Formats: sequence, structure tokens, C-alpha cells
Amino acid sequence: MSKNYLGRLPENDPLHGYLQYDIQPLINGSTGHAAYRVFRLHGSNDVYLYEDRHTGVKVVGKFFLSSRKWDSKKAFSRLTSEFNNLCLMRDYGMDGYPHHVVRPLGRNNSLSALLVTEYCEGELLSEVIQSVIQGRDADYLYGKLTALAYFLSAFHNRTAFGVGVNFNQDCDYMDLLIDRLLAIGAISRDEARELYWLRDQWRNQPRMWEDQKVLVHGDATPDNFMFGDGLNVIAFDLERTKRADRVFDTGRIAGELKHFFMRATDDKDAADSFIGHFLWEYACHFPDRESAFKSITGRTQFYIGITLLRIARNNWVDPPYRRRLINEAKECLRRF
Repeated sequence: MSKNYLGRLPENDPLHGYLQYDIQPLINGSTGHAAYRVFRLHGSNDVYLYEDRHTGVKVVGKFFLSSRKWDSKKAFSRLTSEFNNLCLMRDYGMDGYPHHVVRPLGRNNSLSALLVTEYCEGELLSEVIQSVIQGRDADYLYGKLTALAYFLSAFHNRTAFGVGVNFNQDCDYMDLLIDRLLAIGAISRDEARELYWLRDQWRNQPRMWEDQKVLVHGDATPDNFMFGDGLNVIAFDLERTKRADRVFDTGRIAGELKHFFMRATDDKDAADSFIGHFLWEYACHFPDRESAFKSITGRTQFYIGITLLRIARNNWVDPPYRRRLINEAKECLRRF
């Protein structure tokens, strides 16, 4: 995981005292003198690594309130949601090898809605993908996707509720994406009408309603999963965990894979073998693998499509690539 050194945390900063006297004792029982180095993690303005020079203890701090996110009520709600979701999934047994959700150590609303979690070493999925694009053996990514499929199948299967999915919720989410793309001038009114029509074609497919709700990660992007040795997968950023169709997660991973390879190679099909491998490995954790694979892949194109629309709405996406994302999203959504 990339990090940028920012300097030392002043001892008179209230955060210093909170880390020293409330958080550090949970890790090593010590409240002795501490001096914290501060690093910004993987380019985020809101997530930092704090390392005590004396003991080597490292923790991660995530701030939900900032100059960019100034709504204090919303920040408190997001902080509470993520803290509770981390605790919940660890209670489901996702707290060790090979499936590990980071341990929440504390939350402090008075410190800009701060969440503190343990720090874990590993390689982000985004880093693995980029390394393979740049020439690393493709088998390395296949292996990590096998591990991620195992992790997500456990995440989902342990939390199945026996209640059918409500696909209307995902249609509503697609509407939000369309509205955003309209607002930034990325699509025309005619394109929006086509997307609404495609949404309804998917809504009318019985297979989109056939599975049962599970807890999904909710933000299954390559920057939110980290790999250790073997099958070890570490997950964080569970702020958006919710009850939904399991393919909300697996389809987003598939869409992100398509995006990474399409952007790097100009080939919209370059990630297909990795996507197929990931979904096949996910399906192996069901009694009837072939039936599970058929069911999952039958819903995947919708979720790839909305993932590409989701990426296209970002302001860092340049107009030509945004157009490619939207065109490919429509191609995926037409496969109902």
C-alpha cells in the first residue's frame, strides 16, 4: 500500500493524546511516551497511517468530517455505520486467516468523526492488477482473484437472510448514476432515455429477483481489498455494507477489472479471462458450481454496466475515456 510521509503529529494535538492513551493500550498495553509519524495512505485526503517511533505500533485513522465532507450529522452516521459493520463482520468470523476484516480500535466524533483501525500489511488488488498490466505473470492475478472469490463467498454465504432480493433498489441506484451523468453533461437526454429503457428490461428479468439477500461489502473496489500470503484477504472500508444481491459485489469487481484493463490496453475485452476466472472460482463455493455460475453470470452484465457508469461520473475521468466507459456500459446493459 502506497503512503506519503507528512511529518510528525504534534504532542499538543488532541489526536496525539487519544492515540496514546485510548488506542495504543489496546494494542500493546502501553501508555508511555509516544511520537507519531503521519503518512497519507494511497492518495486519500481522509485516511492516514500513524506510526509510533518508539514502539513501532501502527494504526489507521479515517476522518469522516473534513473541508470536503462538512456535514457533521452525515459524518457521524457514516462513522457509526462503518464501525458497526466492521464489528458485525468480525462477529461472523471474518477476523483471521484467510478472511480478515480489519479490527476497529476506536471512534471519536469530536476528532472530525475519526475511526481508528488496526494497520495491516499487504498488497492492494489495484496494485496487483497494475503490476500484471505492466508485465507481471498473469498467474499472480489469477491466484489473488481466487483468494478474493473465496473471501467474498464467505462474506456473502455467512450472512444470507433467506429473504429474496429487491432488485428495485439497484434500479434506483442506476437512476442516481444516470442523473449524475446528465448533470455533468456526459450523456444526452436520448441516451438517458435508452438507459432507463435498458434498466426496465433488466427489471423484467425473473433471474434478477431469484437470489436471496446477503450482506455485501457495498464498495467492492480494488483499493478496498488487500492480499497477504496464500489465500489471505484483508478487507476494509465497510461504510456502505448493506443487504443486497451478492452480484452487487462480484459484478463490481468484474466491472473494475474491465475498466483497469480497458483503460490501459484500449481493449474492452482484455479482462475477460480474469473476470471469468473470478466468477468461476466464486461459484465453486456452492453445492452445484455450474448452476451457481450460470445464475451469477446471468446477472453480472447489469452490474458491470452500472459499475462503468459509476466510474464515468468521476471528475478525474477525461472526456474521451468517459465516452468509452459509457458506450461499453450500454453494450453490457443491452445483454439482458
